[in-house]
Amino acid sequence: MMIKRKFAALLSLATWMYSCHLPQKDKKDKKDHRPNIVVILADDMGFSDPGCFGGEIHTPNIDWLAKNGTRFTNFYNTSRCCPTRASLLTGLYNQESGIGEMTTDQHEPGYRGYLTDNTVTIAEVLKSAGYQTAMSGKWHVSNTNVQPTKKEQLAWLNHQAFHPYFSPLYQYPIKRGFDKFYGTIWGVVDYFDPFSLVHDSTAVREVPKGYYHTDAINDSASAFIRQMSGKEQPFFLYVAENAAHWPLMAKPEDIAKYENTYKVGWESIREARYKRMVDMGLIDSSKAALSPRWNKGLSWKDNPDSIWDARAMAVHAAMVDCMDQGIGRILKTLRETGELDNTLIIFLSDNGASAEVCANYGPGFDRPSETRDGRQIVYDTKKQRLVGPETTYSSIGQRWANVVNAPYRFWKADSYEGGIHTPMIAFWPKGLNLKKGGFNNHVGHVMDFMATFVDLAKAKYPRTFRGHVITPTQGLSLVPVFKGQKAETHRALFNEHFGSRYVRSGGWKLVKKGGKDSWQLYNIAEDETELHDLADRYPDKVHQLDSMWQRWANEVHVFPKP
Repeated sequence: MMIKRKFAALLSLATWMYSCHLPQKDKKDKKDHRPNIVVILADDMGFSDPGCFGGEIHTPNIDWLAKNGTRFTNFYNTSRCCPTRASLLTGLYNQESGIGEMTTDQHEPGYRGYLTDNTVTIAEVLKSAGYQTAMSGKWHVSNTNVQPTKKEQLAWLNHQAFHPYFSPLYQYPIKRGFDKFYGTIWGVVDYFDPFSLVHDSTAVREVPKGYYHTDAINDSASAFIRQMSGKEQPFFLYVAENAAHWPLMAKPEDIAKYENTYKVGWESIREARYKRMVDMGLIDSSKAALSPRWNKGLSWKDNPDSIWDARAMAVHAAMVDCMDQGIGRILKTLRETGELDNTLIIFLSDNGASAEVCANYGPGFDRPSETRDGRQIVYDTKKQRLVGPETTYSSIGQRWANVVNAPYRFWKADSYEGGIHTPMIAFWPKGLNLKKGGFNNHVGHVMDFMATFVDLAKAKYPRTFRGHVITPTQGLSLVPVFKGQKAETHRALFNEHFGSRYVRSGGWKLVKKGGKDSWQLYNIAEDETELHDLADRYPDKVHQLDSMWQRWANEVHVFPKP
């Protein structure tokens, strides 16, 4: 506790220094009554992980937001971490913002690997409109600096060498509209000793004993709220969680809560989640049947790795649980500062759960080979080392990813619903004119947040910014939806990521898993879990939607591909 208090105190001191430099209104002016805006973005969390979306994971604070807000049942991301973050922050399709794949600059317009000069971030727009801005957590929308050799790169990743910048400085959050920042520039982290950790623009060389990154992200967010609350200007806070992205690392006390939960296996957990989703009215079983379990040839009772697999899912649950505890502290801070009632809180996940087997990657690029104190990190491809501590790099794999994305098929990086269909909650006591605790089926997308926040902030989305022409936002404001009014909807939604792609229009969805696969066609309005391929029955519809996708892909710089 003393360590956490010391860390919080140091962070508070550092963040206080910024308040001295914030623009101050004339004290004779009335307080600005525009809402504060807080976006909390989970990482690789499955659609049905939180309790309020059917999960057995203990998430009382996320559930409280749902009970006192609205759950959106048709909300979409772009299927992977950095593309979703790029789209959310800029109000554009991710290729238009420069991040068509990952964060390496591949020197094609859609694949620069950072937020390009034709973009503005939500923070830049709201700051121009008088908002205070802060961010804690995972940035992952800038180029990644690397060292000349693998040996030098590993020494850096292992905290045995020091280099002050993890990407070009002009691409850091504080150069893209955020007054304050605490978090990681890169995507993958050791939760107990994260690489690429930065306070504003200064690399954090060492963390205190007992550090856990999810706690630090949420406690930093709370500290920022305290610094920004009570001032005349409202604030925008972006809380970009790392949980529950691999590697599976959690605190022992959180893992202990789920020690026996997952010993019943994949089938039981998935079916129980689906039943809860139907019972609470989240999904209509006549339109969203539970999709077949992925690769169901192996039953749990015949699983030779059941002990390891149950532990892996327990650690995943512990990571989500810890994130929820931190969200509880953020809510507590908002209450204590008197800011809760006029704060719009958005909670969602950046994509479906990951099916990656990260142990297969081994050390290198963004994955260390040993801890700071020299302990070897095991990339356990044979499931012999129980996960949870800092010395193992593992992930939940395909079968558990299929469970936590229930009722949908597939997972992160795919354009099927399991990859792109995000759980989303909107909470705002003073401004949400929707049934408390209810559901809303408006079809929305992460790029809609820019238009929404510009609307709420009475801001202006710029045509030019810092001498650059800005691409017009492609999102639509959700404010009419929040007010319970009829809202404009997207004529079509699209995605492309490493060949996986879809177009959704007029109740139809055309989708394929990879560039060489055939298109599949679904009546998505009646077949939400994509079980009945109608491509052979409606070839004209396939051709129409394929033509729409091709036009979109050329317009937003999917092509040329690197």
